[in-house]
Amino acid sequence: MTESTPGTVTDYNPATGAAVAELNLTDLAGMPERMARARAAQRQWARTPFKTRARHLRLMRDYIVDRAEDLASIVSESNGKTRIDALATEVLPCALACNWYGKHAGKLLAPKRRAGGHLLFANKSTTVEHLPLGVVGIISPWNYPLSIPFGEIAMALMAGNAVLLKVAAATPAVGRAIERIVAAGELPDGLFQHIVGSGSQVATALFDNGIDKLFFTGSVPAGKTLMAQAAQTLTPVSLELGGNDPMIVLADADLERATNGAAWAGYQNAGQSCGGVERIYVEEPVYDQFVALLAKKTRALRHGPGHRDGVEVDIGSLTTAGQLRTVQQHLEDALAKGARIEAQSQPVGDVEHGHFFPATLLTGVNDTMLTVCEETFGPIIAVESVADAEQALERANASNLALTSSIWTRDTRKGRALAARLETGVTTLNDHLYTHGLSEAPWGGWKESGIGRTHGPEGLLEMTNAKVINWDRLPAKRNLWWYPFDQATYKGLLHALRFAFPTGVGQWLGASLKLTPFLVRKMFSKWKVD
Repeated sequence: MTESTPGTVTDYNPATGAAVAELNLTDLAGMPERMARARAAQRQWARTPFKTRARHLRLMRDYIVDRAEDLASIVSESNGKTRIDALATEVLPCALACNWYGKHAGKLLAPKRRAGGHLLFANKSTTVEHLPLGVVGIISPWNYPLSIPFGEIAMALMAGNAVLLKVAAATPAVGRAIERIVAAGELPDGLFQHIVGSGSQVATALFDNGIDKLFFTGSVPAGKTLMAQAAQTLTPVSLELGGNDPMIVLADADLERATNGAAWAGYQNAGQSCGGVERIYVEEPVYDQFVALLAKKTRALRHGPGHRDGVEVDIGSLTTAGQLRTVQQHLEDALAKGARIEAQSQPVGDVEHGHFFPATLLTGVNDTMLTVCEETFGPIIAVESVADAEQALERANASNLALTSSIWTRDTRKGRALAARLETGVTTLNDHLYTHGLSEAPWGGWKESGIGRTHGPEGLLEMTNAKVINWDRLPAKRNLWWYPFDQATYKGLLHALRFAFPTGVGQWLGASLKLTPFLVRKMFSKWKVD
């Protein structure tokens, strides 16, 4: 996004430099009015049955399916990824999200009875309800400008909330496409609003105007800044802040599948996937064979602007000039410290006018290199040989980022046992970089990869406030521990404790015989006051 005339921004295709769209900046002075409209619409929406909410989502799903090719082209032109990539990882997950949340939110968020904890509270009954937060803010990134925010929009709406969305500054045209998708859902006016502007300025405006929760996907520094801002008003936040994902290849792995998966998960979206493979640890007996296979496949890949003159490519451009500089810096750092380029992808078409970087396979890497110890967020894969699975686990866990990881082995039982020891929010066996598309599975990481979860039942719960409602089954005048206090109350409480946790049958029987008449008398008699 580049500001052109005052009050507008222009979205440029990072693969070609051509202008994609021009949008008006949102006047943040009008945020109080926007928030008021959102709150009024949300109060109405919160009273809407889940089945009705689901019907609105189905209208959005139908729009997405009918206009899938147009949406894929918009994402491709705004973000720089290929249209096949956009269709598979952006458009399809949005339709799946409408379907899953529409079907399951009502059951997952319905009031639920909570079983009693002890006989002492046998007269108490409890339900837990999950009520809408109110108005939620979503600040989304440029690497998946459609699927990341739209999944959160679907969750928020099914949970009964209003949404204020701010898409990434680099991809505002996708925000306008989301406006059209949501408009197809025929929602109450003001329930969904798209805001165009600076991320930091919009975040401040959201906090200043009492947003009920903020969902942010982006960098670790930006996430820490937002969390510090949120602390001033104790506004809850959900933060997904990236990853430096390890892939562990055991000696018994299917190397054909492992190298296919590594190429996809490392180079897809030009490596701009927080859940993509960045580090690969291969057991020594198969290291050379793995590298040779992955090198052949890396060289077979094509990067370029794509789908012109009937030509499709595998990898598009990076989205921003700043990200291209970061990837270049990480490669230069690795080469200066002794890394070797084993293979790179081949350019197709005009790659001089876009933010292109070849898929690059590195060996001879070590933990001092930026591409190993930091998130590169580009199409570079670093491969290391390890003695065994234990050394691989140690290397994989030695990171401040812990979003996803994978283990590749034919022994599923062994793989699952090792997966439980990997310090990441998601671990997959013999696959990588797809679980964000599973609406039913929670998404999020540990350590500095963020806090909170989106997707699945856990993501829906993040969109709600938990509320306990508790009542008496039988009407009583007083509880055991209420006034007035006297020796009988003190002894009654002791009897209750010994009844609950007796040292033997005799103590339990004695306590129950003494407790019962006192409990009945206190609960069901009046407090006689002179």
